[in-house]
Amino acid sequence: MGVADLADYPWDAVAPYAARARSHPDGLVDLSIGSPVDATPAVVADALRAATDAHAYPQTVGTASLRAAIARWYDRRRGVPGLNAENVLPTVGSKELVALLPLLLGLGPGDVVVHPRAAYPTYEVGARLVGATPIAADDPAEWPDRTRLVWVNSPGNPDGRVLDVRALRGAVGRARELGAVLASDECYAELGWDAPWDTEPVPSALDPRVTGGDLRGVLSVYSLSKQSNLAGYRAAFLAGDPAVIARLLTARKHLGLMLPLPVQAAMTAALEDDAHVAAQKELYRRRRDVLRPAVEAAGFRIDASEAGLYLWATEGRDAWESLGRLADLGILAGPGHFYGTHFPQHVRLSLTATDERIAAAAARLREESDIAI
Repeated sequence: MGVADLADYPWDAVAPYAARARSHPDGLVDLSIGSPVDATPAVVADALRAATDAHAYPQTVGTASLRAAIARWYDRRRGVPGLNAENVLPTVGSKELVALLPLLLGLGPGDVVVHPRAAYPTYEVGARLVGATPIAADDPAEWPDRTRLVWVNSPGNPDGRVLDVRALRGAVGRARELGAVLASDECYAELGWDAPWDTEPVPSALDPRVTGGDLRGVLSVYSLSKQSNLAGYRAAFLAGDPAVIARLLTARKHLGLMLPLPVQAAMTAALEDDAHVAAQKELYRRRRDVLRPAVEAAGFRIDASEAGLYLWATEGRDAWESLGRLADLGILAGPGHFYGTHFPQHVRLSLTATDERIAAAAARLREESDIAI
């Protein structure tokens, strides 16, 4: 399979529901895609402006200051000490890495790429791009012998599920038995909500309690899009096994996958400032506290969602029917069909809307519930 054989982009199917929702008298509340709506922090924008004299080509490996900032951040925020320049690598956003990782690792026909049952669709796209076989399986015991790459996602997109240290340790152990690389997508790790993740950091696959201090075959993938409102900057990175990082660096050099120098300066500033991350989390917490009870009052059950940027909800019927019901209220959600075949009755509701739009959605849901009663 090649690029020409990829399926149509799934979000095109949502267009009729978007038009329906847009016709609401009070306008659209778009909770379908997790694209930040809040301002880029001043500390980040200032760093970008100060670095605009970028006349030379940037290095694919990243600046020394950025790599050091990434290593310090993993130590300070993720409980992963001892990383150095050989353990980290910036990427042009995280989606390109997710899509290209099977290619960069040399996978092809006959190889298996495992991903979660409720999954960001690009895991499967990356496998199919190289002719590998994607398999959705959360239980490590179900991962087949031909597995060469395992994606885990914690906190999960779309379901907000968190893998604790024990679960991550089991996943890493099984991946090593298979001789597979384990890549842990951890982009929402700063957004923990329910106990114990409201007070305890979400663990990384690189945590010494998971790896035993041995990073062999383990990667952590991270993006600043969510915690720092940098989606438009395409600011992400990975960390882990230096041997795997070296392989990826060589391939990325050949492909010209380098991050612009001003963006690297902005990332460095973002990683060294925890205050703006805490402030952004509180914004999302307030929005979640408004939206969740209204969604539940409207007859939806919230599953998992203990962390991350979404509510994973079901009212026990096909997601397209739920999407239609919500569209009639001027609310646009994402259908569970987009995240694999296992959750056709779920919808994903994002917290990335303004306070006013979140309040509008909650009011509409409560009003409909009151009318139904």
